[in-house]
Amino acid sequence: MTKSALFATATLGRRAALGVFAATIAALVGLSAPHQASAEDKAIKVGIISGEDEDVWRVVTAEAAKRGLTVETVVFNDYTQPNEALERGEIDANAFQHLPYLENQIKTNGYKIVPVGFTAVWPIGLYSKGHKSVAELPEGAKIGVPNDPSNEGRALRVLQHEGIIKLKDGTGILATIADIESNPKKVEITELDAGVVGRAIDDLDGAVVNTDWALKSGLTPENRIAQEPVADNPYRNFIATREADKDAAWVKTLVESYQNDAVKGEFDKVYKGTGISAY
Repeated sequence: MTKSALFATATLGRRAALGVFAATIAALVGLSAPHQASAEDKAIKVGIISGEDEDVWRVVTAEAAKRGLTVETVVFNDYTQPNEALERGEIDANAFQHLPYLENQIKTNGYKIVPVGFTAVWPIGLYSKGHKSVAELPEGAKIGVPNDPSNEGRALRVLQHEGIIKLKDGTGILATIADIESNPKKVEITELDAGVVGRAIDDLDGAVVNTDWALKSGLTPENRIAQEPVADNPYRNFIATREADKDAAWVKTLVESYQNDAVKGEFDKVYKGTGISAY
C-alpha cells in the first residue's frame, strides 16, 4: 500500500472514531440535560362550578388530551371558592365568572387574576312560577335578586329594563337597592345568595336568577318572564389564570381545547339554548 493510501486510511479511521465519540457525547448530554417543559407535558387543575358544566368540561378535558395537555377539573359549589383557590395556587385556572364579578373580587381581595379566553354567556332572567308576564306582577310583589355586588347590579338593570324600578342616573354596574330612585309598583326586593335565590322562587312573586343557577333550581325557559338583552352583553364568562401564567404555552392550549366545535356541541346539548357560546 502506498504512503498516500495509508494516510487516507488513517485519516478516515480517525474521522470515524471522532464521529462515534461525538455521537456518544451528544447522547450523554441529551440524557443528562434538564428537560424543557412545554404545554404538551403540562398537567393542570381547572376550577369549575358543579352541575352542567361538568359535562362540558369532560369534553374539554378530552380535547386537551388530544393536544397533549392533561386537565383535571376541581369542582366547587359556590362562586367565592374558585378565585381563592386560584390565588393560593391550589388550581392553575378556573372557568366560571364574568369580568364585573372578577373586577369586584380583585377590588375586594387584591387577586392577581386575569381572563385568558372567553367561554359563554348566560343572559340573566326574571323568573316566576305564579305570573305569566311582568305586567301580571302585583303591586308590592316580592322579587329576589342575587346579593353579590356584580350580579345584584345586573339583576337590578333587568328590573329597570322592564320598567319595574328606575336606578339613579350614573349608577354603575355595581348598583344596589340603595341606588333605586323610583319604585312605582312598590316591589319588595330581597337579596339572597346567587345559589339560593332560584330555589326560593316558591316564596316569591319573581326572582332574577343566573341561568346556570336557574337550571339547578329546576326553573325552565317557560318560567322566564324577562331577560337581559344579549347584544353587547358585558357578562361573558371566561377562563382565568394567575397574571403570572397568562402567557404560558399551556394557557393557549387550554383555551383552544375549549373554543372548538366539539365543546360547542356538548355545550348546546347541556344548556339547551339557555347559554350562548361567546368566542
